[in-house]
Amino acid sequence: MTTLLALFWRDLRRAWGSGALWLPVLFFLLVATAFPFAVGPDAPLLQRAGGGMVWVAALLAALLPIDRLVRPDRDVGVLDQLAVRGIADEVIAAVKIVAHAIAFGLPLMIALFPAAALLAQDAARTQVLATGLAIAIPALASLAVLSAALTAGLKGGSAIGGLLVLPLAVPLLIFGAGMLDPSGRGAMKLLGATSLLLTMIGPFAAGAALRGLRE
Repeated sequence: MTTLLALFWRDLRRAWGSGALWLPVLFFLLVATAFPFAVGPDAPLLQRAGGGMVWVAALLAALLPIDRLVRPDRDVGVLDQLAVRGIADEVIAAVKIVAHAIAFGLPLMIALFPAAALLAQDAARTQVLATGLAIAIPALASLAVLSAALTAGLKGGSAIGGLLVLPLAVPLLIFGAGMLDPSGRGAMKLLGATSLLLTMIGPFAAGAALRGLRE
């Protein structure tokens, strides 16, 4: 347990120690600032499209740091040392998922509110977006760690990391954006079910990928 806590705090310090705490905030604000220039001054159109853009930005924010999620531990032999101590790869992956969910999830929720204002989202839509993102953050973190584990042994792996998990992330984007539609009453339940499924599968899939790095 002490080793797993040390791994958790190590990942969290690595995520926030170099100023990366504010990276999702800056990324969200950049998207929220640039998108209205592309859409134009049509406020109703911006309001309708802005919610979907928030979800796309959330996915990209989760994938931004995949280079530092697994590869540094692989390069310095941390993964090998944990394996020698008998810690299962699935447990290592689960700890990394929790650390990443906190590391990017908290700044993401902070960034949502100014970004939603820039994207002409009213209070009700912002509340729906906040609820949806809170449900989806564990699944987004699982996809990011899985992508990091799959690409840790590849040069320039982060460039294809998003492509690997995009098919799995599409349901999150569809159901998350669907929550903003007044007629999409079941979208929250479908989002919750999808997020739970991806969160449960994530440690096992990423653990298998971590074992592959040692073989």
